[in-house]
Amino acid sequence: MKNVLAVILGGGRGSRLFPLTKYRAKPAVPIGGKFRLIDIPISNCLHWDIRKIYVLTQFNTASLHRHITATYKFDTFSESFLHILAAQQTMEDSDWYQGTADAVRKNLPYIMNQKVDYVVILSGDQLYRINLKEFLDFHRDSHAEITIAAKPVPRAQAKDFGILQVNDDRRIVRFVEKPSDPALLDQLRTPPEVLTGNDPKLDMIASMGIYIFNKQALLDVLMGNTLEDFGRQIIPQAISAKNVFSYIFDDYWEDIGTIRSFFEANLDFARPMPKFNFYDEERPIYTRKRFLPGSKIENCEIHYSLISDGAIIEGSKLASTIIGNRSIVSANNYLERVIMMGDDFYESVEDRRLDNEQHRAPCGVGRDCVIKNAILDKNVRIGNSVWIVNEKKLNFFDADNYHIRDGIVVVPKNAFIPDGTVI
Repeated sequence: MKNVLAVILGGGRGSRLFPLTKYRAKPAVPIGGKFRLIDIPISNCLHWDIRKIYVLTQFNTASLHRHITATYKFDTFSESFLHILAAQQTMEDSDWYQGTADAVRKNLPYIMNQKVDYVVILSGDQLYRINLKEFLDFHRDSHAEITIAAKPVPRAQAKDFGILQVNDDRRIVRFVEKPSDPALLDQLRTPPEVLTGNDPKLDMIASMGIYIFNKQALLDVLMGNTLEDFGRQIIPQAISAKNVFSYIFDDYWEDIGTIRSFFEANLDFARPMPKFNFYDEERPIYTRKRFLPGSKIENCEIHYSLISDGAIIEGSKLASTIIGNRSIVSANNYLERVIMMGDDFYESVEDRRLDNEQHRAPCGVGRDCVIKNAILDKNVRIGNSVWIVNEKKLNFFDADNYHIRDGIVVVPKNAFIPDGTVI
């Protein structure tokens, strides 16, 4: 695995995750109470002893860079590194990254300087655990030049993915982006023998946007052209010229692309048997150490919820709720299906005095509130007697201090909801 370089794509604008991406890059979005999305691919690399890692970033990068540099530090007496490659102007090119392939192309000088034979390209905004050693072994045993991780999906979901058509050896013979025509779907159906052990309803395989390239093959497909995207352009063109194979991945994988998918994936963490398990001692997900005290919970009723470090919850009822680091929930509140991302700091007595003088609530949730189906981003201030229930059953709406996406109320970072507000 020392012969592998990992390149983690830091994502685009993340517009479908707005307002969570208003002030941060998509991979920096908090998940599971105390983690960030970028922790997933980096942890995957570390578990399988890939210690040469580039992270390519571009939009709203400050908090992402801060998290990475504060969290991941390697031994200076080894060849291990984790370097951030932010979009930059050069003498040859002054444009921003135009797509996944273009981002890697602009950083080829750094990639080619590494003494490795293989480059694994990972997404910075997906939720999964993948055995990268097994992935690489399949790539080498197949004599592949490019291998794509692929997830079995039902025919009804094919229109949402890039679909691979493979032969009996799992060599890819065709790639179609988001097909919908029934006749075309019939042609793309994967033979049952290729998907041995899977649900027969999962008769298509979809690209996960995770690739292994021989380093020379990566050079070949990126040099001498201006193609911008791996899935839409590079891979379909490479199929006829290179040995391109599919590695079938049949475990949990979620592309955190929308507010709804983010919301449901997070709430699942609090269930007794979550689809993605943070309680795996052999393959933990790493994140920044904050040295916070344990949570204080006083006279509460809590059902299927997850409480992170340093939270203070008084006399409230929680159901299917994620409580982030340093969250403050005052008395007599009811939170159901709520993701509360917590706070970056504890307010002092002086801070609370200033809050009172400025007629705003302190950080956290005040008293006598009802909050359902909502995301409260970091450092939000919810006053007393606030109801956040999407009373008008809106699917999409924008206000000064909250947004509704997919029917979910999202209170953005640092927002203030005054006493008595009804949403």
